[in-house]
This record gives sequence, C-alpha cells and structure tokens, in this order.
Amino acid sequence: MALWPDMDAKDGVFTTTLKSWSLFHEVVSKTLDHPHYAFRGQRMSNWLLEPSLARIIKTQPKRIKELTQTHLETFQLASRGRRGTNPQPLASDNDWWALGQHHGLVTPLLDWTTSPYVALFFALCEPPGADQSSHCVVFAVHRRRIEGKIAEDPFSPGDFEFLQPRSDENSRLVAQSGLFSRSSIGTDVESWVARNFKGEAKWLTLLKVLIPYSERTACLKALHVMNLNHATLFPDLYGAGKLSTELLRRSMG
Repeated sequence: MALWPDMDAKDGVFTTTLKSWSLFHEVVSKTLDHPHYAFRGQRMSNWLLEPSLARIIKTQPKRIKELTQTHLETFQLASRGRRGTNPQPLASDNDWWALGQHHGLVTPLLDWTTSPYVALFFALCEPPGADQSSHCVVFAVHRRRIEGKIAEDPFSPGDFEFLQPRSDENSRLVAQSGLFSRSSIGTDVESWVARNFKGEAKWLTLLKVLIPYSERTACLKALHVMNLNHATLFPDLYGAGKLSTELLRRSMG
C-alpha cells in the first residue's frame, strides 16, 4: 500500500497533516480503498472518537449500565405518539438508539459515513467556536480489519461493532450515507485500535487526516458545487435553515 508522504504510523493509527484541504482528494484516491472504510469528520482535531452519551456518563463507571438503560427507556416512553401514524416496530435497542441519534438524543452510537467527502463536510460545516483548534480532522477506519480482529476474540473487553439500521424513519441517515459504531462506554475508537493493533506500523487501520480550519469557507464552497451542503445532507427544514444561515455568512465576507 502506497502511504501518503509524511504520514506518522503507530499501533495501527496513521496521521497526516495537510497544508491545504485541496490535497484531501489525493489522500483519498492514493491511500484509501473506499469499500473497506468508514469516515467521520470532527471540527476539533483533539476531540476523542467517543459518542455523546459516553462524554456524560463515563465519569460514573459503576452506574454506566443502569444510566444507559434508564436513559433509553425514558426516550422510548417520551416517543409515544411522536413517530407518526402506525410506526413500524423497532426490533432492538440499537434501532431505538439509531432513531434517537439524529433527533437530539445523546446515545452510545458514533456517526460515520461511507463517503469521505460527507465526512469532510462535517469536519468544517460549523463556524469556529471560541476553543477552535488550528485543524479539523477526518478519520477513516478500515472496517474489514476491525471486524477481523473482533472475530478473533468477540468477547474481549472493549467490544466494538458497526451498525447499519434498516429503518425507514431516518432520512438523514440515508442522505448522509450513514452508519454507526458502538463500543463500550469509556473506550474511544482510537484507543481501541491502538490497544488491539499494538506494534502495527505497516497496515493502516485508522487514519487521521488533519486539515487547516482556516480554509473552511473555500472547502465548503467546493463541496457545495459537489451538491454537498446542509440542504442535501439534512433533507428537512433544519437543513434549509442551516444552509440559508451559512450562505448569509458567506455573503457578508
């Protein structure tokens, strides 16, 4: 596998920092075999790859199971009468988590996409916060390698799985070519990879592509031409409002 120049590698985790977002396509085309990867974009390069629920309850490790179950049951109860007429039954807890993920619920799921450019959009779509770092990040995880490792010892601590719900209720998931991962609360994806692929410096399991956040506007304009924007990735009124607000910001320089 031809690796990108200046790519650091340790324990299955590869990292490269781009001088310009325009180099992103070269990384994707030269390094990544798309069918085997899932992608995720994050505004802050130092954020852990952990789901929203983990950030809240990991400080109480003895109550994680209790808090998780109670939280899910609260959502299920609050959802009564709010899923439309004759909604289809949801077969598993993960189906319920997936439903809540894009409706404001903190969950044990982490969003991924099969499109590197959708991930790039999500890395840059939000205006900078007061704590903004100099780089955002796009992650690429090799699903086949991870699933192979899980198959070796499916009952090992820090379990990990990918989920692709088949429910028709989540139009955003479809628009974003989305899927989810789930691992034990308190285990972020990068740490899981480093622990399970310790000593690996040849084969890429998790790639971190750092992109200058200063090029946010230029990148979003290019993605807009590719028909990747809030309106297409959020096919509802939320997406229309977010796109309109972003275009207003651009018009003001």
